[in-house]
Amino acid sequence: MATMGAELAPAPGTALRERITDGPSGYTGVEATPEWAAEVKRLARQRNATILAHNYQLPEIQDVADHVGDSLALSRIAAEAPEETIVFCGVHFMAETAKILSPEKTVLIPDERAGCSLADSITAAELREWKAEHPGAVVVSYVNTTAAVKGLTDICCTSSNAVDVVASIDPDREVLFLPDQFLGAHVKRETGRENIHIWMGECHVHAGINGDELNAQARAHPDAELFVHPECGCATSALYLAGEGEFPADRVHILSTGGMIDAARAAKSSQVLVATEIGMLHQLRKAAPGIDFQAVNDRAACKYMKMITPAALLRCLEENRDEVHVDPDTAALARHSVQRMIEIGNPGGGE
Repeated sequence: MATMGAELAPAPGTALRERITDGPSGYTGVEATPEWAAEVKRLARQRNATILAHNYQLPEIQDVADHVGDSLALSRIAAEAPEETIVFCGVHFMAETAKILSPEKTVLIPDERAGCSLADSITAAELREWKAEHPGAVVVSYVNTTAAVKGLTDICCTSSNAVDVVASIDPDREVLFLPDQFLGAHVKRETGRENIHIWMGECHVHAGINGDELNAQARAHPDAELFVHPECGCATSALYLAGEGEFPADRVHILSTGGMIDAARAAKSSQVLVATEIGMLHQLRKAAPGIDFQAVNDRAACKYMKMITPAALLRCLEENRDEVHVDPDTAALARHSVQRMIEIGNPGGGE
């Protein structure tokens, strides 16, 4: 019992939590200090939670997480984790995918406003209408889609296995590929398939990394390797450079985020130019610290990914917010489309 007049010690992290403010760009007011990291870890243990961070997250969020990776790999980790609560530091469709694969667990996202321009580029209503125009077509959806769209999908895919997924489909069947037009163009180019219809969606960040920038960077760094995400608007330019002999073909790599990590460890050049969201550079530099990784476009930052701030993560763990829910019937249909992809034999490295 406390003695008369003695002051009770404040709860751990109280001063940190009192600094949190909510503004137009998300939760702010807390810096990623060692005190913050210790409090995040303490709260995670208290809540029996595991923290997952996507490769595009802020470096300080990646460093405090229990697991870092692409969205599908993290969702599969979530399903196997012994913890009852999953804190998914990423954008909303990623947390939904984790909930789809772990329906019995509590899934939290540090800021439910963290959306995705690519996932928002097609709605369930639009997909129903598209399917009605092509009866009998097989719907292949990138994992970067909402749960409702996955629920209307025949087979999901990732950027690393999209070619294999489409190649596995009867060549006489029409294919509706969605929602990313650049990944769809890559699949069509690789498979040579003519009966594939591609939805004209895009990630605003990847679409903004253009061919002129890549060409200029490649010519300025002729000894570098190129890591290009297939969602990028510059992917075609990268292949053109290689095809025309202007850049060695063996140094041009079209890769998923997971594939970039593997390629970084195997890279032979001392410098790598990277065309994807700039958060990826943190994990690449950790995977291969002896290589100079440089962004093709150093402004390619996703504002939604960056909404998962130190303040947002602290608030999430302290207040048990924001919880992600997926209708059980929708989740069951969506889970089937993901499972069909895995059964093909190449579960892929995520988006």
